[in-house]
Amino acid sequence: MLNAINKGQVNTKIDSIGIATIEFGHPSSNSLPGNVLQELADTITEFGINDCVKVIMIKSIGDRAFCAGASFDELISIKDSNTGKKFFSGFAKVINACRKCPKFIVGRVQGKAVGGGVGLASSFDYCLATKYADIKLSELAIGIGPFVVGPAVERKIGLSAMSQLTINATEWRSAKWAKEKGLYAEIYDNVEELDKQVDVLLKKLANSNPESMKLLKSNFWKGTENWDSLLQDRASISGELVLSDFTINAINSFKNKK
Repeated sequence: MLNAINKGQVNTKIDSIGIATIEFGHPSSNSLPGNVLQELADTITEFGINDCVKVIMIKSIGDRAFCAGASFDELISIKDSNTGKKFFSGFAKVINACRKCPKFIVGRVQGKAVGGGVGLASSFDYCLATKYADIKLSELAIGIGPFVVGPAVERKIGLSAMSQLTINATEWRSAKWAKEKGLYAEIYDNVEELDKQVDVLLKKLANSNPESMKLLKSNFWKGTENWDSLLQDRASISGELVLSDFTINAINSFKNKK
């Protein structure tokens, strides 16, 4: 499956033992425009109700950045709060799709994750990474804030660690730090070792009891039942902030440096 709108794409496959792979990509360090976010959410939901799927793995294209977060090109094109809310709702839809999917979702994080990319990794049930998978919540630096992804990040690594990432928005935290805080289960020296271990885990899960995994996942996500409305409210906040002169100037300044 390929969606070339905004130069982003989502590819999928299901193997013979029920391992479903979702791979997303974008030329700008695997950033996430609205069309990719929508397709990710739809695909996660579809795989969740597909009886042929036992476990889901989400990855991004290439061996460098995992995900650069929100598409700056799309952010700078937003001219009204409704459009802003719609864009940020894309992240809400993906997080909620991961939350409500009855199948375990394993994340493969080969490189750096920024902003929404950290939110995405936080939404996976189990995440494996390389030692190059540093993280940063950069939203405050461009005048917004990780409002939509914040609940997912806080749930995964705790309020203190999430606050550190949010306040010091220009500092990278190492993959080792992310593992210590609980974002990553394990980190590996290279992509080859990462892929080997991801494959081992996926095969184990594909042969596990689907009903047990469904019930366990429901327990793991207990307390998040209000996220459908919560994340939409957070999207409204971000949709307003993205219209500020501060944010517009900050994004343009960043793009001009590239």
